Amino acid sequence: MIEPPASWAVGWEPRSWTPSGIAAPMTRAQRMAMREDYFCAVPTEIADRAVNLDPGTLAAADDARAEISRFDAELSQVLPGTEIAPLASVLLRTESASSSQIENITAGARALALAEIGIAKYGSNAKLVVANVDAMNRAIDLADAVTPQSILAIHEALMRDQEHADPGRFRTEQVWIGGGSASPHGASFVPPHHDRVGPAIDDLCAFTARTDVPLLVQAAIAHAQFETIHPFNDGNGRTGRALVHAMLKHGGATTRTTIPVSAGLLADTGTYFDALTAYREGDPNPIVNRFVDASFAAIGNGRQLANDLSGIYDEWSTKITARRSAAVWRTLPLLLTQPAVTSALIQESTGITQPAADAVIARLREAGILTRASGVQRYVVWVASDVTSALDDFAARARRRGSGSAGIE
Repeated sequence: MIEPPASWAVGWEPRSWTPSGIAAPMTRAQRMAMREDYFCAVPTEIADRAVNLDPGTLAAADDARAEISRFDAELSQVLPGTEIAPLASVLLRTESASSSQIENITAGARALALAEIGIAKYGSNAKLVVANVDAMNRAIDLADAVTPQSILAIHEALMRDQEHADPGRFRTEQVWIGGGSASPHGASFVPPHHDRVGPAIDDLCAFTARTDVPLLVQAAIAHAQFETIHPFNDGNGRTGRALVHAMLKHGGATTRTTIPVSAGLLADTGTYFDALTAYREGDPNPIVNRFVDASFAAIGNGRQLANDLSGIYDEWSTKITARRSAAVWRTLPLLLTQPAVTSALIQESTGITQPAADAVIARLREAGILTRASGVQRYVVWVASDVTSALDDFAARARRRGSGSAGIE
């Protein structure tokens, strides 16, 4: 019998456990426990649920939403005379890397830049972060509506080639968090039975289409509900955080760039996971407040990164004496977006010939802007170490636990 949910709290239902495949060795106590039913979550329906939060939470969420839009608008003034695209791409990459890092998937900026141009040597973690960049792009492209199909598309992009995750398909088996690997008995949280995933996702998508809920409140609650449903075998956290950006864009808070909210969550992942638990127990205030704090922290960190990159660009400009129509000036913004380049990449991005691209690289080497990447076989790769250092500094700031109400040092 299903325990009825109280407010936002999940209910619980008993299910019998039938091991699949070859059973792993286990103790007698474990075998005895598996004879009993386990209890899995029954998420409350939220499509039409009234959203009644503490006044302070609502006010803070409104302030954070306004600050997100302000930051989105001000980025166009950071690099006068250049397109906003470079900074938009950089922030999307930093958000993707931060979202991965919450799942303990880490990659330095140099390794990530090399992986993005197909240098395979730099490991599986860098490849996973590159997949997360693809998924973030997919989320933003699909921002007009959050649907089951768009969620599946994001997951497929994120988990491509990872067979254990069954990319682009909702799970067809029970999953659980914590406890042992043999069964969900003793797990810290058991998401809904897979029979409930489809209806729960439909309900979630209906909630994201509402226009009577403040945007950041809606994004935070939708994220917590998604994590509660846990619709995939793996990649739920990264997919759920990508959906936040689809909602922020669809709701009009962002138009130019990606706010690195995951980088804000990195400042205190313990509080983030505690807030998800509180949501499942019936209180959505903590997850909304955590997203508020994460937004302010991310914007502060993002502003610092934008200023750092602007300073790097200004310093580079003093080292280049070529006329403004020269191809080298078209290459500098590219280095902010992609700090590891090859001659072929510069040709493709700027439309210049190979001799011209090689001449640009030579000029940038002479100016100390590019250095040759070591340890790379078959390709000649050049790295703008000023940019990778700025990106690594951004990641280091995100990992530090902040202080104050906004979580900013």
